[in-house]
Amino acid sequence: MKGLDGKRFIIAGGATGIGAATVERLVSEGAHVAIGDINASSARATAERMNEAGGSTFAVEFDFADESSIRDLIKKSVSLLGGVDGIFNVGADLSQETMSRDLDILSMDVAVWRRTMEVNLFGYALSCREVIPYLLERGGGAIVNTSSGAALGGEPMRPAYAASKAGVSALTRHISSRWGREGIRCNAVAPGIVLTEALQRHDISELKKAAEFSLRTPRLGEPEDLAAVATFLLSEDSAYVSGQVWSVNGGWTLRE
Repeated sequence: MKGLDGKRFIIAGGATGIGAATVERLVSEGAHVAIGDINASSARATAERMNEAGGSTFAVEFDFADESSIRDLIKKSVSLLGGVDGIFNVGADLSQETMSRDLDILSMDVAVWRRTMEVNLFGYALSCREVIPYLLERGGGAIVNTSSGAALGGEPMRPAYAASKAGVSALTRHISSRWGREGIRCNAVAPGIVLTEALQRHDISELKKAAEFSLRTPRLGEPEDLAAVATFLLSEDSAYVSGQVWSVNGGWTLRE
């Protein structure tokens, strides 16, 4: 893709799944990548695998639920990369402990809502807040956030998760509107069911059945599907794309 060779990116949530697939795609395009993740050992393993293949990556441990940790991720990454051209926020709390307690409103667990918003939405906002000054300093750059088809799906369960992802979409539009004239493009990807390691730790049999009935493609999503779109949105090929939420879900939802 155009304009990625030699560019410097931060993947916040890049140890596994969609994040790791995006690291691999960016490295294949000649980019230098900082891999941030709460799972430090997996982040290091991904960095080592990329570097053995000729890439230029390094791992930074951080937590989307910790403001100082987010600040340190951005500062350390910018220092080691020698600057930054863009960021992909892709982490979320998909733990069994949180997701299994994200029930309907009558069964609402306020602690689950707080935790979900703290990681999935506040963490993204803080990451953007920390990286935007560096992007402005260099004259612009690209931000890609991860929303979800759940933000539009109206599911009977997971309202906290859906609300947090709807918030990510709103955050994306805000950044595009506020700093677009100063060269910062901000977009989001909204996955449907993507067969990541995190998702497969849950019982998704019913979800898979519903998706297979509704999909307009013959298979479920893979991390590489999202990586391709995220990489495009970070590249100069998407120079005239901003403020958009891209559904990457096999045609599960159809909208203009």
